[in-house]
Parts: sequence; C-alpha cells; structure tokens
Amino acid sequence: MNALVKKKSTALAKRTTNDEKRTEYLAFVLAGDTYAVRIAVVGEILRPPPITEVPRAPSPIIGVVSVRGRLVTVMDLRRRFSLVESPLDSKSRILLVELAPDEHVGLIVDEVLSVYRLAESEIEAASVLGGEQPPYLVGVGRPRERKELVLVLLDLRAAIASS
Repeated sequence: MNALVKKKSTALAKRTTNDEKRTEYLAFVLAGDTYAVRIAVVGEILRPPPITEVPRAPSPIIGVVSVRGRLVTVMDLRRRFSLVESPLDSKSRILLVELAPDEHVGLIVDEVLSVYRLAESEIEAASVLGGEQPPYLVGVGRPRERKELVLVLLDLRAAIASS
C-alpha cells in the first residue's frame, strides 16, 4: 500500500512540474461564434439593466447604465465588430471592463459560457485565421478538454480603443 501511494504521488509531482503556465479566459458568444478574453480584465458580469440611450454617440455605444451609483458607458460588441445585430434576451450579459482606475465600460455579449484555463500550447497565433487580423484579435484557443471548441481570443482594451 505504501509503495502504491508513493508511486501515485511521484506521478502527480511529475505531472504538476511538467504542466505549462495556464491563463484563465472567459468564453462568450457573439452572433453564434465563441470568443474569449482574459478573465483578469473582466470586473463583473451583469444582467443588462435598463440602458439610457446617448444621442449622437458613436455607433457601437448604445448608452449608459448606472452600476452602484456610477455611470458606465455600454458598448455593443456586435456593432463594434460589424456583426448582425439582435435584441437583448434572457442570456444577454454585460461584461464590466476596467480600462483605467475609475473608468469602466460595459460590453454587451449574447451569452457567457464558461472559464477555460489555456496553456500556451493551446493558443495559436491570430495568423491561423488567414489574412491580416485586427490588433484586438490576439489568437485562437483550443482547450484540450473540448477539442471541438475554437475560441477567438480578444484583447478587449484594444477593441475598445480602436472603435
């Protein structure tokens, strides 16, 4: 019995030391495609409260909301990426992203899926999609636990800045 425990703990130690560094990504859906962002940039996930429209705002900006007493600009990622628009529904969420201290933006997505921990070997360069890619598209993730899933990895700060 002692030898069996020692053998298992040695195998576990080898597996732990050989593991690559992993980064957590939050996966979500936009127009039927699956995207993901580093979870560290997402402060909160909210159900969409009533949104107050802002006249003459740029197209991706759909309005502002109050989150615990502070006004937050809300951007529709479908508009930002020139995707087909659709109305908000029960699965729609707002990702609250902190751009700078005391500067937050809410990003509307169709549905939040899950958190995936991706190793560097599970991430491919954006060039695998072909052609020249925008600066906010940072790569493609393929989680080992879900081989059929392809995650388009985004840099939300770059996506917001380039709008």
